[in-house]
Amino acid sequence: MNLPPLPAIILEPLVRAALLEDLGRAGDVTSDAVVPRGHRVTTVLAARQTGIVAGLDLAMLAFRLIDQDVEMTVHRADGSEVVQGEIIASVVGPARAILTAERTALNFLCHLSGIATATASVVAAVRGHGASIVCTRKTTPGLRAVEKYAVRVGGGSNHRFGLDDAILIKDNHIAIAGGIRPAVERARSCVGHLVKIEVEVDTLAQLEEVLALAPDAVLLDNMSVDELRQAVVMVSGRAITEASGRITVATAPAIAATGVDLISIGWLTHSAPILDIGLDYPKL
Repeated sequence: MNLPPLPAIILEPLVRAALLEDLGRAGDVTSDAVVPRGHRVTTVLAARQTGIVAGLDLAMLAFRLIDQDVEMTVHRADGSEVVQGEIIASVVGPARAILTAERTALNFLCHLSGIATATASVVAAVRGHGASIVCTRKTTPGLRAVEKYAVRVGGGSNHRFGLDDAILIKDNHIAIAGGIRPAVERARSCVGHLVKIEVEVDTLAQLEEVLALAPDAVLLDNMSVDELRQAVVMVSGRAITEASGRITVATAPAIAATGVDLISIGWLTHSAPILDIGLDYPKL
């Protein structure tokens, strides 16, 4: 996988906050009481189901922030497909530190691998069509950067990262602005030439009105397959077309076949099931 890792300066505050939440005011009282000081172990991170790995850098940080003496050797990097029972990484070092960081490491690794796996399933479903699968801003507060990274690991692409990336004029903006034209004209007067403007439409009539204003992209929200097909013909390459609204692995192929450029799916980040990964002992 050629996807570059996220910088540590982005990852470390997330992992540090998660560890602090778990350690509370007294640390890991169980491991400190049960495990002899200085005892070392070799453990493995192993897949318990088939999927795509994502989030190993966060897992590694979790262990190393507890004890720099923990060493993690990656056998299956981010982006790798693993099967049940396959070893993803080995973790060697002080037993207390490994047990203390275990849940935080697995929380990140299982969650992000679940997102990557879910994304890969939709990407595979639309293969052969021109549509790209993109995520949305429906992310876990504080985890947007890593969740969107996991989407990329799964073969998808990212929509805007926040409210400051681009202008997306939605139905409430249009209603409050007094219509599509005033909303678009005000938006265009307020931003620079590098900021794209996308407008959400629910009907083909709205789409016709929007196209007269030359947007960069149109969000075709909750349209039927027939409507999407007509919308693509109407747009005829004048703007990027994005289909959205309750799209599943089962419905994505028919939507992709309409010729839309993008298919945006919120559940990839807000509801994807985890990929079950465990930290196993004994030694290799």
